[in-house]
Amino acid sequence: MSQSWFLLQLKPNAHRKAISNLSRQGFECFLPMQEVTTRRASGFANVQKPLFPGYMFVRFDPATAPWRKINSTYGVAKLISFTGTPTPLPDALIAGLMARCDEAGKLRPMSELQSGDEVELLTGPFADFVATVDSIDANRRVWVLMEMMGQTTRLSLDPDQLRLRA
Repeated sequence: MSQSWFLLQLKPNAHRKAISNLSRQGFECFLPMQEVTTRRASGFANVQKPLFPGYMFVRFDPATAPWRKINSTYGVAKLISFTGTPTPLPDALIAGLMARCDEAGKLRPMSELQSGDEVELLTGPFADFVATVDSIDANRRVWVLMEMMGQTTRLSLDPDQLRLRA
């Protein structure tokens, strides 16, 4: 059997520790990150957060790798399995996620936005607000319409500040 990707659950706020320890043991890790704006007492701050909080992907060959060590690795809660053995994830799923990320694992902006799409703002003072794409200009600026205080407001944003709403 060849190497496959598997899902593991992390302990709270331990993704850095888990990546460090798993990499030291020879496991390949993938943790897609996204930039989000958080509100603080002093204002707003852009921070990197996992795309799937509490979960990460790890790659190994279950026939030859000592995968049972993963469950006792610092930062890891457990390797997700359904039958007592780890269940591999579809390669297309991970390949698609990796294609959407840069070398550091940070999620790149969506390029498939179209007029009428509902999007969620990720950064800035309107983080977590929902808006509708109005248009996309030649410079790749995205114009969105957002309801605020009973009025529709038009804003210009970078595509990396938006996430397509599911």
